[in-house]
Amino acid sequence: MTSSVRAPDIPGPVATARRPKIRFPAGATDCHAHIFGPQEQYPLLPKTHFVPHLNPLADYIRMERIIGCERGVLVQPSVYGPDNSLIIEALKSKQFDLRAIAVVNADISDRALEDLNAVGFRGIRINTASGTKGLTLADAPRLAERIRPMGWHLQFYVDLRVMPQIEQELAALKIDIVIDHFARISTAEGLEAGPFKALLRLVSRDNCWAKLMGPYFISDDVPAFADIAPFAQKMIATAPDRMLWGSDWPHPSAREKMPDDGHLADLLGDWAQDEQQRKKILVDNPQRLYGFE
Repeated sequence: MTSSVRAPDIPGPVATARRPKIRFPAGATDCHAHIFGPQEQYPLLPKTHFVPHLNPLADYIRMERIIGCERGVLVQPSVYGPDNSLIIEALKSKQFDLRAIAVVNADISDRALEDLNAVGFRGIRINTASGTKGLTLADAPRLAERIRPMGWHLQFYVDLRVMPQIEQELAALKIDIVIDHFARISTAEGLEAGPFKALLRLVSRDNCWAKLMGPYFISDDVPAFADIAPFAQKMIATAPDRMLWGSDWPHPSAREKMPDDGHLADLLGDWAQDEQQRKKILVDNPQRLYGFE
């Protein structure tokens, strides 16, 4: 790590999200967001694919309350590597009802895993699709064996367009897995494209969950992202009990497609137009996966 402070090289989020037109149910959960602290206190890895703005816990909580979420899942950003200290502090603060997903070294000790579990971590993220290196797919089987007794899962950021063989590797894992960012499919390729069919095959498996999030990863229909609706609806129809929703605040990869979080909340209303289905996605499914009370 380095102690030098680097200037942000990505846009910051919309300062104040608009209040959504849709009303989220009680217990609604944002299953994917990040926070970033002062670099002097929380140094970035020496080589990262972006340098974030200061996006503290207080700003995150403010956004969640505006869009109507009462619970959240913080995901360790790749730029911090396996130093999960910022999220640990957020969990211990008890300022918001939180769970978390860690980034770890492949040789993390049992004691360290137990300590993360005790404060509220519920899974490990393996990231093969970004420019900042970390765990690899080769690490997944052994980690799965170690975390299964704790009821954890493995979360994957993968690109099925670039690495279609990942489908078989993920399907072979004997643990709950979560796929985020729509596995980087492209709406422009259509519903019959190979990568989207592979994603549907994965989420049809009883142990595979998916986060409906990050529209800017798969669509150029800015700012409406209206072309995502049939893809999200197909995923929901395939696995209604294993779909989750996340804001991805503060959207470090959105860049020129920076969304308003209020609009992202309303998109879920387009994707899941039935109120009971939205309750599953926002309340029931997260409660089962992350162990919210």
